[in-house]
Amino acid sequence: MPNSIIEIGIVAGEASGDLHAGALIAELRRRHPEWRCFGCGGEHLRAAGCELLLDSRELSVLGLAEVVRHLPRIYGHYRRLWRAIAARRPRALILVDFPDFNLRLARRARQANIPVIYFISPQVWAWRPRRVRLLRRTVRRMICIFPFEPAFYQQHGMVAVFAGHPLLDRIPPPAQRSVSEQAAWRKAHGLEAATPVVALLPGSRRRELEYHLPVLLEAARRLRAERDVQFAIAAAPGLNAGEIQAAIPETARGFIRVLTGATYELLAQAEIAIVASGTATLEAGLLEVPMIVVYRLSPWTYRLGRRLVRTPYIAMANLVLGEAAVPELVQDGFTPEAVVKWARNLLDDPEARQRMREKLSCLRTCLGEPGAMGRAAAEVEAVIQDTSSQYES
Repeated sequence: MPNSIIEIGIVAGEASGDLHAGALIAELRRRHPEWRCFGCGGEHLRAAGCELLLDSRELSVLGLAEVVRHLPRIYGHYRRLWRAIAARRPRALILVDFPDFNLRLARRARQANIPVIYFISPQVWAWRPRRVRLLRRTVRRMICIFPFEPAFYQQHGMVAVFAGHPLLDRIPPPAQRSVSEQAAWRKAHGLEAATPVVALLPGSRRRELEYHLPVLLEAARRLRAERDVQFAIAAAPGLNAGEIQAAIPETARGFIRVLTGATYELLAQAEIAIVASGTATLEAGLLEVPMIVVYRLSPWTYRLGRRLVRTPYIAMANLVLGEAAVPELVQDGFTPEAVVKWARNLLDDPEARQRMREKLSCLRTCLGEPGAMGRAAAEVEAVIQDTSSQYES
């Protein structure tokens, strides 16, 4: 390949990582149209012009117990991907979260003298902190999206910078819509204009749906039996909306809708949201939607993970704010009864919803300034510039 053409490798193994990775590559290619990208990801990286050697859906496994069962298949994908990276020798390898897979690639890349950039830090500050030793040995630069992360890595001798959170560029501050605008949007999506909406965000992985959706559907049935309320499920990218629709009992299909590609609009319409822990809690938080955060894993995975996790909260919104701004229903605490209780309290208490909105309104300030992708792209450029001499010699 001619020296004037730069190739970048990138690996984003999950839907949320693919979203941000796609925006980063789009920004880099806007600055450098001649640069090429290849690796692992999903629809957002593909749309940004990245050559996908592996679809991230092939790696989507939830929980430690599930990983063990799928380990041979995952390892086969890892070997195939590494062979391509070793053969093409990109100027830099960008790894996006997904540490159990990506840290192995980081070690191999370091041995092969391929500079490694980590974009979106693995949460070693929350659990398995010893992995920071491997990160220190293998990663040239850590690009963080949470303000408290750089200090942690700098204390361990790493070069780490805070770029800001990418969602600030995707989600504008909540705006008040007119009654007619809200009614028109609801009509277009099969929702009643005057009935309160509860948004259900069960997760972005198939296994999360298996653990979360039955509980949410039962909670929705019970809430509907006692009050006039309607529900809409936001189908995450990469999930089959038809399968979600098929899981809804026929008796409930009149008051539960499944929407695709409209998560932010749905959240803006919702009175409250019930959200699986993950990036979605930040999305709902930035839109200042009162929410209940839920999560469930296999019993074995949960018991092991509970011993390793070192943070007081699981919801990113609570972690960033440093307090229990929104309730968390986890594992055995995530039941239809508990969901109904919290949902009833929020629906019946406008003042409680307002207090939650006021706390969530601080998220935007805590997450920095817009323009995260420009700052992250500049860090990638700096690493490539620092290492360019070895390719030119």
